[in-house]
Amino acid sequence: MVHYSDEIPPENFSKFLQKKMNLDYHKMAEIFSKTKGVTIEHFIIIHKVERIKELITYDNLNITEISYKMKYSSVAHLSRQFKKVTGLTPTFFKSLSKRERKNLEDL
Repeated sequence: MVHYSDEIPPENFSKFLQKKMNLDYHKMAEIFSKTKGVTIEHFIIIHKVERIKELITYDNLNITEISYKMKYSSVAHLSRQFKKVTGLTPTFFKSLSKRERKNLEDL
């Protein structure tokens, strides 16, 4: 739902996981946290930020379009989560990725 779909998920992650795993979400979250050392929510946020980095680097979408595509309620919400995980704003990250990106012909 994060990396391999361009569609907006019809439901939130907790409901999706609960249906797929056929387990109570709270029990599943407890098991996940004990095994992975991180909550399901934080795990999903980390993966969303990685996908956002890919979109910033390789797509021609602006931050507003990425925010919509990744089902954020606002650009500000995306920016806060991105900065919390990476320490950078999406705009600053975009400026870095433009500088570092090379054409295949130049390699």
